[in-house]
Parts: sequence; C-alpha cells; structure tokens
Amino acid sequence: MDLLLLFSAGFVAFAFSTLAGGGGAMIMLPVVQFLFGGKVAVPLVQLGNFLGRPSRVFLFWSDIDWQVVRWYFPFAFVGGITGALFFSYLDAELLPLILGLFLIVVCVYSFLKKQQRTFIMTLRGFSVLGFLVANLSTVLGATGPVLNPFYLNYGMKKEALVATKAVNSFLLALVQLPAYYFFGELESDLWFPGLCLGLGAAGGNLLGKSLLGKMSEDLFRIVFIGMMGVFGLVMVVKYLW
Repeated sequence: MDLLLLFSAGFVAFAFSTLAGGGGAMIMLPVVQFLFGGKVAVPLVQLGNFLGRPSRVFLFWSDIDWQVVRWYFPFAFVGGITGALFFSYLDAELLPLILGLFLIVVCVYSFLKKQQRTFIMTLRGFSVLGFLVANLSTVLGATGPVLNPFYLNYGMKKEALVATKAVNSFLLALVQLPAYYFFGELESDLWFPGLCLGLGAAGGNLLGKSLLGKMSEDLFRIVFIGMMGVFGLVMVVKYLW
C-alpha cells in the first residue's frame, strides 16, 4: 500500500507540475513525510525527482533554453554540495515545521505575485540563483515554484520554462544524490521506494504534456497553490500539536 501511494503521489505530482511549471516535489513531500518521516523524506523525494525527470526532458527536449542551463548549473553544482552538508546537521524533528512554513510562505507569495514581468532577469543572474536555490532545494527538498518568477521575468514561455527547469533539476540531482549518500543521508533501502516515485512521475509527465494546452492556467494555478498551502498548514499544525 505504501508503494502504491508513492507511485500515485509521483504520478499526480508530476502531472500537475508539468502544467504549472513546477511544484511536483512540494506535492510529494507531505505524502513521503507521512510515510517515512521528516528527514528521510527530503532525499527520497529528490531520488524520485531524479528518476522521473528524464521523461520530462525527453518530452520537452526541443524547448530547452541551453544558455540558461550553462549559467545555472555550474553554480548549482557547488550549492548542491554545500546544501547536503548543511542538511546533514539539521535536527530531523524540526524539518516538518520548516517544510510546512516554507510551503505556506510559497503559497502566499504565489497568490500575491503578478504574471507580468516586474524586473529584468539576466543570464548572469541565473548563476546566483543556481547557487542559492540549490542550497535551499537540497535542504528542503522542494523549491520549484520559487524559481518561476525568475524564469518568467527572463521572458520564457510556458513550455521553455518547464523544459529548462527539468534539465536544471535533473543535473542538480546528479550532484545532490551522491552528496546525500556521502554525508550518510541516503540509505540503500530508499532506492526501491524512490523508483516507485520515479515511475509514477514518468506517467504523470505523459499525462501532463497531453493536457498542457487544454487546461486553464488560471484555474490550475488557484487549485495548485491552494494545495500547497493546505499541505503546509497540515504539517505545521501536526508539528505544533
């Protein structure tokens, strides 16, 4: 039953995140955290992301902005290593509270932000963004929607945003997973649950791509952001209770 829930979480999360331009890990985190506990959830979600991303990269290959990847990834490489070091010193009991507050903050921010370009994002800016977000992603396990304003203000269209974020996320996972393992945070018994997440994610990518041009972005944005807030609130209340 747990493995079926993981597969379903991966499927739903990646179907939604394909349509919304990110946030799949945020949907998976509460499920994985409920099944496996606070600290284990982060590397397990990253493992599921890693196994599910190749199908999205393949589906959106022609839309990838390789210039952004070249500026983003080298600095994210360093951030992934330092983030894993920080993660190894975290108190596992506090992680559900951190994750819950993070989801609530992102939910509120996402409802308040505008779709129009509000600042100029340059290629060089992706170097700083890559380092900071890689650290945050490695520690918290989910930062996808935080990236969206920067990609949108760079002038990316929806398909390019989805494709380029998928490549950057996949390449970052190539750094994060060995770093988690090196610092003792990724046990061998997590690989099979991670595979279930990844297989579900691959199926979700196929469904998401087929629905990408058929669903109202405004409606999905409201539902998706609302779900993040609900998940975050449940995690905070659970921790405080």
